[in-house]
Amino acid sequence: MRIIFAGTPEFARVALAQLLAAGFEVPLVLTQPDRPAGRGMKLQASSVKQWALAHNIPLAQPRSLRLDGKFPQDAAAAREAILAAQADVMVVAAYGLILPQWVLDVPRLGCLNIHASLLPRWRGAAPIHRAIEAGDAQTGVTIMQMDAGLDTGDMLLVEKLPVMPQDSTESLHDKLAALGGRMIVEALEMAACGGLKPVPQPPEGVTYAHKIEKHEALVDWSQDADVIARRIRAFNPFPVTFSTLGSEAIKFHEARVLLESRPADALPGQVLAVSEQGVDVCAADGLIRIMRLQKAGGKVLAAADFLRGFEIRPGMVFNQAATAA
Repeated sequence: MRIIFAGTPEFARVALAQLLAAGFEVPLVLTQPDRPAGRGMKLQASSVKQWALAHNIPLAQPRSLRLDGKFPQDAAAAREAILAAQADVMVVAAYGLILPQWVLDVPRLGCLNIHASLLPRWRGAAPIHRAIEAGDAQTGVTIMQMDAGLDTGDMLLVEKLPVMPQDSTESLHDKLAALGGRMIVEALEMAACGGLKPVPQPPEGVTYAHKIEKHEALVDWSQDADVIARRIRAFNPFPVTFSTLGSEAIKFHEARVLLESRPADALPGQVLAVSEQGVDVCAADGLIRIMRLQKAGGKVLAAADFLRGFEIRPGMVFNQAATAA
């Protein structure tokens, strides 16, 4: 079976690696154009591009696939490459570009998407982040037959995965990426013998996982402790939650909710205790222990190491008026 693969980040690279390991032929890879990244803002190739180049797979990086859009030359060149690949199916995983109808219509078996949620819950760009932020007990992967809507196509395979109490987006991402890679191989093997049974998504339970914005990472200490702790896990490794002491922005990489109740006279954001185990901060209904912290431009440190180089005292109040560095 000949496969065109469309994907960009590490989540997609894992699936591409699994497809190649399973022996599928991949005559073409589509991925996003190189983007500036890092402190020097140098152009950086996506994880999928790096993998494709390392395995000598033909590559295209169109800025758009819309023939009537802003970059018609890109789309036209991509169309030529897609048609020339003579693929049976296109596999899509976190690609980042909308596929117009002409793309959906080219492969004999259409386009299959690896989506990191239990559809129809968390359609959209950030399903892993939003599942953790919402406190979902489980998530999973849906292999979906793509249509012109936003993650609205028929479901082909679904597998659930528990969200563990200390899962961050980083840890859950890795588990879902491995699951998605295994499932897409299974789906294609079933498709080869006509064994896939499309199931329409139910109309109930639709939610949208909107793109993560940097401003969401600012901690609102007037929220409940459990809400803040979930957001700290959901926004790790990006954009990373933060608050400020004076003019210093401090990022929080790990935290847990304490069983102790908040003193009645304490302010939201007030530091109640400081120890090698962490910095205990008051939320609306309780306490949060911050266990790994980072100054702007500094390393991520355990609380004991962080406190050797930055003073935090009981009674200090985290100020949420400033912006992150």
